Amino acid sequence: MSVTIDITGLPHERIVFGPSPLAELGAALHALSEPGHHARLHGWVTSTSAGLKPELADRLHEADFLWRSTRADILLPARPRETLAEELDDLDTMPDEQYVAAALEISCASQYDTGVPSPLVDAGTRERVLELAAARGPRQSAFIRRMLADPPAVRAWIRRLLEDCDEAFFADTWRRVRVQLAADARHKTELLRRKGLAEAVAAVSSAVCLQETGPVTAVVVDKLSSGRTSAAGSGLTFLPTAFGWPHLLALHAPGWQPVVQYPVGSPEPSGGAPSVEEVTLRLEAIAHPMRMRLCRSLARGSYTTGELADTYGISAPEVSRHLSVMRKAGLLTTRRRGRYVLHQLDVTIVARLGSDFLEGVLR
Repeated sequence: MSVTIDITGLPHERIVFGPSPLAELGAALHALSEPGHHARLHGWVTSTSAGLKPELADRLHEADFLWRSTRADILLPARPRETLAEELDDLDTMPDEQYVAAALEISCASQYDTGVPSPLVDAGTRERVLELAAARGPRQSAFIRRMLADPPAVRAWIRRLLEDCDEAFFADTWRRVRVQLAADARHKTELLRRKGLAEAVAAVSSAVCLQETGPVTAVVVDKLSSGRTSAAGSGLTFLPTAFGWPHLLALHAPGWQPVVQYPVGSPEPSGGAPSVEEVTLRLEAIAHPMRMRLCRSLARGSYTTGELADTYGISAPEVSRHLSVMRKAGLLTTRRRGRYVLHQLDVTIVARLGSDFLEGVLR
């Protein structure tokens, strides 16, 4: 599974790396809403939450569907600006239909890849949005009803909320992280210029790569979801974030310029984080009852196929089939001693499975 961004024929100057204050504010608000995703930010989340005035905290709770479970596309600008005010000004130029559809697209996630008609003009989408909002509770339902009834007023309310966040805590935070993000963006831009796009993309994350299949060139983002879009006629923007890990966001809605928000300074293990496919293979490999029993022995030492067959009362070919599945998933180390082949569980890989799985589903 992955999100594929077709960049065939796209000039390198249309591929931009740059920090965005609006995108970083969205990432920070998500961390405040879901601190369990961001253990490394515990100190910042605790101190910032404690300093919020109750009135601002209530307003953030009212609108948190924009950034809590995912990130509304309006918070991922394709044209990064120097200041939050400039990016909010750009957002103000967006037509109401597009703004509302993007703000509420998280309520219609199943239609994301095909495009969600604006609930301001499509009765079916409007009914679906209201139905899903009701499941989130009366507060969100009331908020979305206000947005559908009076988009300009709610858009102004959201802008004031983001500006108040900037005044309350984000301006200081942005001054602290913008230097790191700007340096990272300059480094990626220099890699693009000097060593080419493949090097620059590889430096973004081990979960992002450049893929060339015949005449088609694409940026592929490894995620536990599928999507496809094209940067033709627009461009591709990469936004570094200090608040994002473990999330790797890829805006790929039809009609929007693709945007990838990637974490900087992420604690990836040596060799990079495993792909979603690798994690799936490993979980499936150890899910079988017999392979779980084999792991009990293989975690304690090295064994031959014959020894394992004798221990568990099954045939050597059956043991070989189970070991083949585990070896394909990268869970075993194998060495030869004379005419014997010894197998052992790679306990380092297995110990990482929980964190690899969590990172994969949160990515």
